[in-house]
Amino acid sequence: MTGQDWLEKDFYAVLGVPKDADAATIKKAYRKLARNMHPDHNPGDARAEAKFKEVGEAYAVLSDTEQRAQYDQLRAMAGGARFAPGAGGSAGFEDLFGGMFGGATQGQRVRFQQTGAAPGGANFEDLLGGLFGGAGGGGGFSPSRGPRQGADLSAVTTLPFRQAATGSTVSLNVEGRVVNARIPAGVKDGQKIRLRGKGRPGEHGGPAGDLVVTVRVTPHPVFALEGSNLRVTVPVAFDEAALGAQVDVPTLDGSTVRVKVPEGTPSGRTLRVKGKGVSTPDGTGDLLVTVQVVVPQRLTGAAREAVMAFGVATSGENPRADLLARARE
Repeated sequence: MTGQDWLEKDFYAVLGVPKDADAATIKKAYRKLARNMHPDHNPGDARAEAKFKEVGEAYAVLSDTEQRAQYDQLRAMAGGARFAPGAGGSAGFEDLFGGMFGGATQGQRVRFQQTGAAPGGANFEDLLGGLFGGAGGGGGFSPSRGPRQGADLSAVTTLPFRQAATGSTVSLNVEGRVVNARIPAGVKDGQKIRLRGKGRPGEHGGPAGDLVVTVRVTPHPVFALEGSNLRVTVPVAFDEAALGAQVDVPTLDGSTVRVKVPEGTPSGRTLRVKGKGVSTPDGTGDLLVTVQVVVPQRLTGAAREAVMAFGVATSGENPRADLLARARE
C-alpha cells in the first residue's frame, strides 16, 4: 500500500465506525463485514470480493495501534483531502508540505515530483518513509518497518465428552476463514490448544501468529475423565457387595467389561480395570470403577424378614466402633 492510498482511502468509513472507535468496536465491525462479504458466501460476486479485500485492508491498518496512529497523523496533516497528480507528473502535495521546508512564504510554492527530489535531496517517498518509519531508497511509502509477525488470535470450541476423550478435528471460523484444528484425545474442560501459524497472517513477509483454542467439554451422564483414566460409578446390590459378584461395567466404546467385586466390598471402594481408559500419545489409561452399594427403598415381606434375620445374626458387630475410637484420640 502506498502513501497515496492512505491519503485517498477513509478506512473508518470502509468499516462504518467513527474515528474515535475503540479496538473492540473496530474488530466487531470488521468481523460482521468480513462474514457478509466473504467469497464463500458470495460465489461469483466480484463486488463482494472487492469489498471483502477493502475491508481486510482497512482492518489491517486500524487494528494495529502503531499503523493507526501513523494513518491518523498523515490524514490530519492532509486535512482529509484527496490529492491528484498535477500537470507534468508533479504530485499535488505542495500546499501540504511546502511550509515544512520554508517554501510556502509570500505566495511561493515548493513543488515535489513523485520521483524527483525534495529540498535537501530527498524524494517524496523517502520523506514519508522517514516520517513514518518506512523504508527509503525509492522503495515506496510503507507504514510498516519491514516484515511483521501476525497477531495471535483466540477461539472457543465445545466438544461432546466422547469426542473430547477420543480426540476430534473441528472447523473454526477465524476472521472470515476456516481453520481445521486437531483436538488431541483426553483434552480437559477449559484446556487451551495452541496452533502454530494459524493466527492472523503476517505483514510484508512476516510469519503468521498463533491460534489459541479454548476447549469446552460437555459433561457425560456416566463417565468422567481424569487424565487418561476413565472413571465410572457402578451400583451394586447389598448381597453382591457382601458375598462378592461379577458385574458388567460399561466402557467408552459402547461395550462392557466384566469386573469382579470381591466379597465384603464397601460402598465407595474403587476397582481398577487396566487398559480400559483413554488412549493418548502418552499411553492408555485405566477404567476406575467406584462401587456404590444400593439400599432398597422398599422391601417385600420376605426381604424384610431376611434383613431382620441378618441383623440378628450380626448383632454383635458395631460398624461405628472404629469411628468412636478414633474420635477419642
